[in-house]
Amino acid sequence: MSNMTPRSPLTRFPAQMAFPCRRSLNPKTLTLLLVGVSFLALHLWFLQASRSQREKMWDGSTEAAPAASAAVQPSAFSSGSPCVANDSVNATVGFEQLPARIQDFLRYRHCRHFPLLWDAPAKCAGSRGVSLLLAVKSSPANYERRELIHRTLGQERRLFLLGSPARDDAESASRLAALMALEACERGDVLHWAFTDTFLNLRLKHLHLLDWLVERCPHGPFLLSCDDDVFVHTANVLHFLGTQRPEGHLFAGQLMDGSVPVRNSWSKYFVPPQLFPGEAYPVYCSGGGFLLSRHTAGALRVAARRTPLFPIDDAYMGMSLKRAGLAPSSHQGIRPFGLQLPGAPKSSFDPCLYRQLLVVHGFAPYEMLLMWKALHNPGLSFGWG
Repeated sequence: MSNMTPRSPLTRFPAQMAFPCRRSLNPKTLTLLLVGVSFLALHLWFLQASRSQREKMWDGSTEAAPAASAAVQPSAFSSGSPCVANDSVNATVGFEQLPARIQDFLRYRHCRHFPLLWDAPAKCAGSRGVSLLLAVKSSPANYERRELIHRTLGQERRLFLLGSPARDDAESASRLAALMALEACERGDVLHWAFTDTFLNLRLKHLHLLDWLVERCPHGPFLLSCDDDVFVHTANVLHFLGTQRPEGHLFAGQLMDGSVPVRNSWSKYFVPPQLFPGEAYPVYCSGGGFLLSRHTAGALRVAARRTPLFPIDDAYMGMSLKRAGLAPSSHQGIRPFGLQLPGAPKSSFDPCLYRQLLVVHGFAPYEMLLMWKALHNPGLSFGWG
């Protein structure tokens, strides 16, 4: 969880690779070369024009392409000192018996602020306004999922929340960092911070997003926080939000009431008594997808600053809500555990069952595309499963 200085996504080639041959060219060869270069330039122009046209035709319209300044690298990423480990936690009773990931969490639990490596300052700008901002928690390697979201939610104001690739494989991490830099520049919808992107660091995405909203999107009325494998029926989401007030309290999703900490150390949800001695967490909404208002986002930001960091991100949101004196609410249209009919061995894929839902978790990329096309096809005869 220490700060990492990002490597440049650009690769510099030696000068001899740029000019491999210095012999003089005869006029015939020079003419052929110029013709070839001209055809290549024309071909690339057609490819780019075709790509732009396809993107516009996908849904009849699309979100405006980000301007050149839509993605920026804040100068803050090069300043400040890395957060260092708190070795005093080594004296915690039973510390040596804890899994290494929990030991690291305890050592760096005090680290709350990490540099922003890629920002999207223009995301909430413009005259159109923002009725709903989608904040999608994604992992660096999940490029295909992000592309599907671009294709199916092209008209929505969205942000992808990313940490930095783990350095276990330095070469792979450098490639993923270059990929995220390319996405940030081309799309203008990437928020990339300098903490390592792991399950235990999901809470940091929530914390940093709440800070970002205050600075970049203070007037945004509503926020949908979700994972990158959820299906979002935005028309239904907006219809529901039409009955809500941005200035009122809203934190809605699938309620988790009476959820108990997992004590099996092999589970990724493992929480030892040293971190939470209680029998049950405060009521919270599953992190797969939840809606919140501008008012609640501000109150949650203040409360989260006074709530000790916790490894389970959605339970941490519940703890922060409790500290703020607010309660989450249930919405039957948000299904973070998929949609499964009674007695069915697996989740149903019948579009008829999804027409009234808002958010459904657990979609593969191709399933997301199929469901989106089905629900946006006015001539579809519902009934297939």
